[in-house]
Amino acid sequence: MNTSNNNIQDYIKAKLESFKNWLFRYSKIVMPVILVLCVAITVVVAINANKRKIAEEETIEATEDVDISDASIDVPEVPLEQDAVPEINELFSTYYTAMVEGDTATMDRLVDKLDATEILKAEETSKYIESYPVLEIYTKTGPKEGTYIAYVYAEVKFYDYDKPIPGMRTYYVCIDESGNYYLNEDGEEDQNVLNYIRELTLQDDVIDLNNKVAVAYNDMVAEDDELVDFIVDLNAEIDKNVGEALARAEGSASSEEGASEGEENPAVTDETQEPEEAASTEPATIVTRVRAIDVVNIRKSDSETADKLGKAAVGDEFALLEEKGNGWSKVSYEGGEAYIKSQFLEPVETMQADASDSSNEEDEPETTTQTAAQEDNNSAPASTGTVTVKENVRIRASASENGEKLGTAYVGEKLELIMKQADGWTKIKYNGKTAYVKSDFVE
Repeated sequence: MNTSNNNIQDYIKAKLESFKNWLFRYSKIVMPVILVLCVAITVVVAINANKRKIAEEETIEATEDVDISDASIDVPEVPLEQDAVPEINELFSTYYTAMVEGDTATMDRLVDKLDATEILKAEETSKYIESYPVLEIYTKTGPKEGTYIAYVYAEVKFYDYDKPIPGMRTYYVCIDESGNYYLNEDGEEDQNVLNYIRELTLQDDVIDLNNKVAVAYNDMVAEDDELVDFIVDLNAEIDKNVGEALARAEGSASSEEGASEGEENPAVTDETQEPEEAASTEPATIVTRVRAIDVVNIRKSDSETADKLGKAAVGDEFALLEEKGNGWSKVSYEGGEAYIKSQFLEPVETMQADASDSSNEEDEPETTTQTAAQEDNNSAPASTGTVTVKENVRIRASASENGEKLGTAYVGEKLELIMKQADGWTKIKYNGKTAYVKSDFVE
């Protein structure tokens, strides 16, 4: 056994001696190779270690991201306070006074991100508001230092309704670098802020305040079933007027641009005679029958607060008794008289008045006709092409020389035609809405 072990040891020694001699002989070749292998192994180890480090860091970052996104702001259980911050009371007093007076400059100063449409709506709404006789401001602390969530209970008195109407609105009140409070309505709050406001609104005292306002409003509706109609009609009227104001603003800008670019087309001004209002020797055209171009209320008198007698559907026709200068038309309805807003009516029958006797009954009425396809739900007949302006002419909101001016069409301009009427007016589409020009000035 010992002899065998000695033989093995001698064999190993001989092999090591042989390898050492070989390594020494070829060291210039072998050592660089070994060095490269060592470096490669080191690089691989380093890369793997770096990968593990990056993976660990990404895992930590992902965990931190989850923690941040999921970490909601603590919502304190503090009582709702009334008139707790005098500066905020002053803010809302100034703001609501500005809403009554249509003072959009003040509103714009107090509100962050008040756009052009909101400014126009504020100006239009102020025409209907008489006052805010009751204004109560309740607050809870906001999600960030120096901020508040305000719940404003207000009763608004409209000119055309005899009682103040209750309501409540929630505001996010912030403070600027100068220490002044403002209403943050930019709509870009992060989700945590929105969640905070939502959680506050679900607290018992805020729910109780909401219920109080809802009960007060529901009691008014129960006593006066026309209150809802009044509010719906008022909102519709405001939205319509705001839309028309935006269209006029765009039309005015387009007209001014056209006038500045085309010197050969002189602008029509109020100081000069307007072409469509020149004297005409043609006999006057009298509209005898009208048709509804939209669903519209039929009222007992020429007022939006008058009793409703019914509704006119698109295409319903009425004998026209009188077109009043205040924007209403008196029509024959169920054996009596009623009133409809003129802007929702179009002429379907007219007659030429005799120059010597405007009541000459021998004149045959001229009837304007439309195809069934034209009587659609878009409150206007379908377009049948274009007309070209021959002379500078005013574009008006109604077929009347007293109609509201929407803009000016210049020589050579093409207008989208709806129909040429027998009363001397041409109905067109202007800035997406129905408008009118005198037929004598287009072809």
